[in-house]
Amino acid sequence: MRRSLTKLHRWLSLAALLFWTVQALTGVLIVFHWEIDDALIAAPHRATDLQAIDRRLALLAPAGSGRSIASVWTSAGAPDRWDVTVSDTHAGTSDAVRIDGAGDVLRVRHDGERFADGGWIDTLVLLHQTLLGGDTGSWIVGLSGCLLLTNLIMGLVTAWPRTGFWKRSLTRPRAGPPVARLYGWHRALGLWVVIPALLLVSAGVARVFADGFERMIGAPVPTAAAIKPAPQGIAFSRAVSIAVARHPGATPAGIDFPTAEDATWHIRLLAKGEPRRAFGMTTVWVDGNDGHVVADVDAVRAPFARRFADLVYPLHTGELGGLAGRIAVMAIGLWLLSMIGIGASLWFTRSRLRKGRL
Repeated sequence: MRRSLTKLHRWLSLAALLFWTVQALTGVLIVFHWEIDDALIAAPHRATDLQAIDRRLALLAPAGSGRSIASVWTSAGAPDRWDVTVSDTHAGTSDAVRIDGAGDVLRVRHDGERFADGGWIDTLVLLHQTLLGGDTGSWIVGLSGCLLLTNLIMGLVTAWPRTGFWKRSLTRPRAGPPVARLYGWHRALGLWVVIPALLLVSAGVARVFADGFERMIGAPVPTAAAIKPAPQGIAFSRAVSIAVARHPGATPAGIDFPTAEDATWHIRLLAKGEPRRAFGMTTVWVDGNDGHVVADVDAVRAPFARRFADLVYPLHTGELGGLAGRIAVMAIGLWLLSMIGIGASLWFTRSRLRKGRL
């Protein structure tokens, strides 16, 4: 059985080598992508003033212009910076406008921009998450993750040392032919890091198939019924203030605006005690007509299944462990790249030996 698993592990690795290399490399590059994106914009820190942001939003989407605000989300890199999505119904386009806490515009990135104005960072993120292929690409990434998970387990089973051989298996080889040394490195590195790698990949797969995963563990996503809009609604600043008042000490993470069909403000907060660094899961639905709270979900005090589901994202990104956790995720990505490189070298060296070229 071990011989068969070894062959399957080898050929599966070779078949998916390029794909897993792209996934690991992009994963390493985007661990700190929020901070990198904000670091590219030189501007002084301005504390968040909700009324000042109200005034900026009115200028970005004036009445009768055909432009509307779809959402405002924290940039997650530098504090008190916000990404405003401005949709143009006439042109059928949207812009991502980054503003500071005082409402001053720092950058405008036009719809579909893949490289300029920080677009290359979002392109790397989308490449990692969806292969730039939307829902289809996301499914491919998820299935590839399942394949990688299976391959890591096979590698663990085949590399598991017999009793009394643990020390030799966990240390680097000091002598022997090239194949033996490469295999020794591959095995030792694999045994040291494979368990945290399994956790990281499992979280990534669960994130891709979040709907099915949440149904499986009994953690439905909270929702609120749509509300018919009135002619005059409440402002952004009031809606956010109402939500924050429900959770003292919480900070706004993302706000989805009311639409022509639904007057509800959908406001996500980062509450104290959440394992995320920016995009909290505490959610408040505010009636855009009169400002009363329609629904309120406290992520810290949610049922266990819901809190468990909410751990998937911070586990995969390393946020669960703070800065050290994110560095660890980067290290696991580099480990996977090393394992791919050593494994490919091992296969190439064996091939040359079989052909009598070494």
